[in-house]
Parts: sequence; structure tokens; C-alpha cells
Amino acid sequence: MAKKIVNLLILLPLGIILIVFCVANRQSATLALNPFRPDDQVLSLNAPLFVLLFAALILGMVVGAAVTWFNQGKHRRRARNQTQEAVRWQAEADKHRTRAEQIAGQLPSQ
Repeated sequence: MAKKIVNLLILLPLGIILIVFCVANRQSATLALNPFRPDDQVLSLNAPLFVLLFAALILGMVVGAAVTWFNQGKHRRRARNQTQEAVRWQAEADKHRTRAEQIAGQLPSQ
């Protein structure tokens, strides 16, 4: 319940701010990808400013997530190796336990 209230207190104002931002930045802006000839129409994009800013934000999040994922690869590999090793040790312990139970079953009862 508290999480819903906190989300509501954070996400509602953030949503309102984003809507106001989008309405205020509807004018068209040109993104020129050719630094030597900015007037080149082939390497330019006309779109509302808020679309360009949101695209930059989303691209930054995707690139950041990819970099984080690649940097954490060594930790995932170590966890995978440790999981495999734990499974091997558990299988060996089970094998010894069944062998011990077989030996205990063969001992004469008193």
C-alpha cells in the first residue's frame, strides 16, 4: 500500500511535468548529423523538439543498459560456474549418502 502511495506521489507529478514539457516543446527542430554542412537535407531530421529529446533519453538508457550488461558479464559467468559446481557437489554428496545407506543396510542388526 505504501509503495502505491509513493509511486503515485512520484509518478503523477512526473507525468504531469512530462505532458507540460511535450505541449510546450511542439515546435519543429532540425537535427543535423553532418557537422560540415548543417543545411544538408540528407543527413538531417525535422521533428518536434520533445521527440528528439525523448529519443536521446531512450538511446542513452539503452546504451547505458548495454554497457552495464557487458560489464557485469564476469559476475554472471562466475555465478553460472558456482551454480554448476554446487550441482556437482550436491550430486557427489547424494552419491555418497546413497552408498552409506547401502552399507548401513548390509550391516547385521543387533
